[in-house]
Amino acid sequence: MAHEIPYDDPEALRRRLKIDYPIRADRLLGGGELPNTRLQRALANPAEPNALDRVLTVAHWAWFFVPHATVAYILLRDDDRAEPDLRFPRAARQMAATYDLGCAMYHAVPTAPPWWAAENGHLSEPVRRLMIDVGESVWGRAWPKLYDSFNGNPWAAFPSLHFASSLMGALLLRETGPRAGAIGGAYAAVLGFALVYLGEHYVTDLIAGAALVAAVRLGDPVAEPLMQQVSAAIQRLEEIAWG
Repeated sequence: MAHEIPYDDPEALRRRLKIDYPIRADRLLGGGELPNTRLQRALANPAEPNALDRVLTVAHWAWFFVPHATVAYILLRDDDRAEPDLRFPRAARQMAATYDLGCAMYHAVPTAPPWWAAENGHLSEPVRRLMIDVGESVWGRAWPKLYDSFNGNPWAAFPSLHFASSLMGALLLRETGPRAGAIGGAYAAVLGFALVYLGEHYVTDLIAGAALVAAVRLGDPVAEPLMQQVSAAIQRLEEIAWG
């Protein structure tokens, strides 16, 4: 829940909140209209959640397991080999760096998502948070508590860590084999579409997430020696602690 940390002082965070720049960028990308609005007008049912809403919402909820499952799969593959290729430390390092750097950006550039901008009168076109409708229909009276427990910081939008970590997962899985890579890539593509369609993120947020992944992948060879030194120092401290 590290993305919630900047929200310990909502009023101070609100004074730094960025609202307009992703709207301008996405209208440019969408030919004058937000991609969120275009997709919802074309595919959503204005009265109640449809099958597409439910499938994409489940894909969104599944993200809570995907980064951990990805790294666990790579660990199991390493352990099952007679001569492990030791992809696990590298995969764990890159996944963690993606998330941690993204959380740092939530501190530095707090940005409102499209659903929040629409609810608070910053958009001229409608953008619904379709996940809310699906959640209410699926979970009933339990939904408000579930929603509150996972929605601590409404301004953790730029970059999209949902998309960034799923994209990183797809790239790491591709290194283990084409089948795993295809599954990871398909999930990242579905999730990216879902995040825009459901009103959770702008396309700009997804692009920023992809740029973050590229930066982590390119910077990892440079950071690896330092991380190994840090790991060795921690292991020495553990040895001292254990006597």
